[in-house]
Amino acid sequence: MSEKGKYASGTQNRRFVWKEIVWPIILELNDVSFTLQQYQKRRDIVCKQHNLPLAVSSRGLVSLIQKNILFKENDLYSIHYRLIPYMRLKAECDYATAIKEVRVK
Repeated sequence: MSEKGKYASGTQNRRFVWKEIVWPIILELNDVSFTLQQYQKRRDIVCKQHNLPLAVSSRGLVSLIQKNILFKENDLYSIHYRLIPYMRLKAECDYATAIKEVRVK
């Protein structure tokens, strides 16, 4: 089995964090933002379930911020405004949809 490249690994981390941690928090809270504490609580549960180190989720979260899917202000994280309709509809919003929405000019 070959090692994934840096970019493939980064995308995999983003996809995982978005699907398993961030989007479920958004839907559960029915809010556009969540706190660092809420993220950490869910992250701990998910990483334990999937037997993954916490570093994977940390890199994924930072990467989502760099891709402008998430915005950080102090200890509060918010989703891009173009993702709010998905949240309101309680719709599935996978990583591919999220990245496509935030890239639309």
